Amino acid sequence: MKAYVLDQAVARYILDHSTHPDPLLEELAAETAAVTGDAAGMQISADQGTFLTMITRLVAPRVAVEVGTFTGYSSLCIARGLSGGRLHCFDVSEEWTSIARRYWDKAGVAERVTLTLGPARDTLSAFDEPIDLAFLDADKSGYPAYYELLMSRMRPGGLLMVDNTLWTGYVADPARDDPATVRMREFNDLVIADPRVTVVMLPIADGLTMIRKNEDTSASS
Repeated sequence: MKAYVLDQAVARYILDHSTHPDPLLEELAAETAAVTGDAAGMQISADQGTFLTMITRLVAPRVAVEVGTFTGYSSLCIARGLSGGRLHCFDVSEEWTSIARRYWDKAGVAERVTLTLGPARDTLSAFDEPIDLAFLDADKSGYPAYYELLMSRMRPGGLLMVDNTLWTGYVADPARDDPATVRMREFNDLVIADPRVTVVMLPIADGLTMIRKNEDTSASS
């Protein structure tokens, strides 16, 4: 159970009363755990997956973007929520995304997904479509750069979701001054100070921040 900031009994109750993953998602989660070892912690939680599918269905994006695909759990959840749109995935690992490709095929959503391999700072810089919905779950040191690349391409009213923003709750502990915690704290401060957006941070799993680009962005231009 990937719930770091909630009381564990409450977290279990929430999971028990949320729609559970289907057998294909459970299969993907099991293979990820078996194949990737300690890296399996990078995979989103089951409740996040359900949330991503629901949000995608509500937003009904024409263009969705994911930065950080890993073995494909989050991308599969987003792709399943699409209704005519397309998901563009950006990652650096051929090895891990080869698993994602197999599960996109198994789920019958491969035709909805475009995967681009390479450093996201470069590949996103070359992406020129207006983004309706985005999910960011990549290397944390790159979050500020990815945020700006995504936000500058986000249509007014578009939605960006960012994972791990509570960082096991360490961001709220002033005694924690390790580099990873400081980076995440600085990123959160950057986002809340951005006049282009409206923000809410949710205590889902390790923290999921919802960032909506305001329709009126004249104050930042």
